[in-house]
Amino acid sequence: MSKLILSLDGKTLKEYPLDKERILIGRKPGNDIQIDNVAVSGEHAVVITILNDSFLEDMGSTNGTKVNGNAVKKCFLQKSDVIEIGKYKLTYIREDAPRPAPDFDKTVMVRPAAPPPRPAMPAPAAIPAMLPSSVSIQSDAPPEKTLPPPQIRQGMAAIQLLTGPSAGRELDLVKNLTTLGKPGVQVAVITRRPQGYFITHVDGAKPPALNGRVLDLQPHPLRDHDIVELLGIKMEFFLK
Repeated sequence: MSKLILSLDGKTLKEYPLDKERILIGRKPGNDIQIDNVAVSGEHAVVITILNDSFLEDMGSTNGTKVNGNAVKKCFLQKSDVIEIGKYKLTYIREDAPRPAPDFDKTVMVRPAAPPPRPAMPAPAAIPAMLPSSVSIQSDAPPEKTLPPPQIRQGMAAIQLLTGPSAGRELDLVKNLTTLGKPGVQVAVITRRPQGYFITHVDGAKPPALNGRVLDLQPHPLRDHDIVELLGIKMEFFLK
């Protein structure tokens, strides 16, 4: 399990496991990580963890939040990143669970490419060329051998592009976590859980939209024929 290590002037104060989806950081007692200092806002920042990935967002704090010395609003957290809030530091320690090779697909970052004419049904690795941005596709667990509830069976959901030069192409959502978008501009993740599929806005000043409504920071369940708009591209989520 990943964790944050709180320190001040090089002295470790406490360790906080990232054992739930949202970890709030701030001065008020209700925060998961309370830093009782006047330089820290009441609700200063939040760390969102989805499967093995964590994202940091400043919550409009007075004095701002830095990662590795750079002021940030939202960002992906990488191993050993140092979050700076006032004089306090939170070091991100990523501890991935052991993975049995070779059943895992590694994260793939693919630059956009022109789609081929009249393509056959593409394999998932070819799908990132659909979007006008880099697309991260990550599998965080091997396919389960037992079937989840019938309405969300393994490998039975997909997204299809409705607009753009690659309209009509599909991406099967067979991975536990699929990242779509362009880092620093607009990024969303689609996660597969026992309860179904969920979409979460994780990066970028402007959140994507679901059925015409702008997403907030909470995960939103995806239902058959929902319409997602990301980077100006409309796509449809559907059960197969």
